[in-house]
Amino acid sequence: MPNHEVDELKNAARRRIWDLLDREGLVVGGSAHGHIPDFVGADAAAVRLSDLPAWKAARAIKAVPDKAQLPARARALREGKTVYMAVPKLAQQHPFYLLDPAGLAVPPEEAASSRTAATVARNVGLDEVEPIDLIVCGSVAVNRHGARLGKGAGYSDIEVALLHESGLIGPETPIVTTVHSLQVVDDELPETEHDFRVDLIVTPDEVIPCGPPKRPTGLIWEHLSPDKIAAIPVLAARAPK
Repeated sequence: MPNHEVDELKNAARRRIWDLLDREGLVVGGSAHGHIPDFVGADAAAVRLSDLPAWKAARAIKAVPDKAQLPARARALREGKTVYMAVPKLAQQHPFYLLDPAGLAVPPEEAASSRTAATVARNVGLDEVEPIDLIVCGSVAVNRHGARLGKGAGYSDIEVALLHESGLIGPETPIVTTVHSLQVVDDELPETEHDFRVDLIVTPDEVIPCGPPKRPTGLIWEHLSPDKIAAIPVLAARAPK
């Protein structure tokens, strides 16, 4: 199936979930549309996440900067874990914020917000990122096989590919998403070669193991537009000549 047809199917699936969450009043602070939904119960999902063996064993976590995952980031910092967050749109030469719990000038709940992290965290490149023990991602929709849809910009896929290509994650590195239970669907979700699947889904009510794992081992350059490559310095530096 051509990629543009897959994109249309993805957008239709996103709209169904966004409409459902809005209709049920399950989004904090406005509409779900266009966002990784800041779902009601995100705090409870973070607590459930923190009970998992993969979380307890993790020393360094890579987490998305979305509001829905703020409770997980704050909990990680409170527990002394190092947190890496991508800068907006990966648009800087050093594309990750390093949140070191030992050196925070503000409480973890403040440091973990994307706006505050931009002022208190140090920007680092891939050469300064330590091996990642756990990835926490956001989703618009996810099924029980681990296929997921983000909001459509593709940055999480690029981040996972970069980390894998740089040897900072491997096939066994757990990837988890926190979502509301209504974001978990039973039907198939459209996927392309560059999409990764999650290993675990955590809702406020349950933990859903997924499988088998699927993730790219590196960047798929033909899936990246020239404009996208030019806008992301770390991609522009690596692009095939």
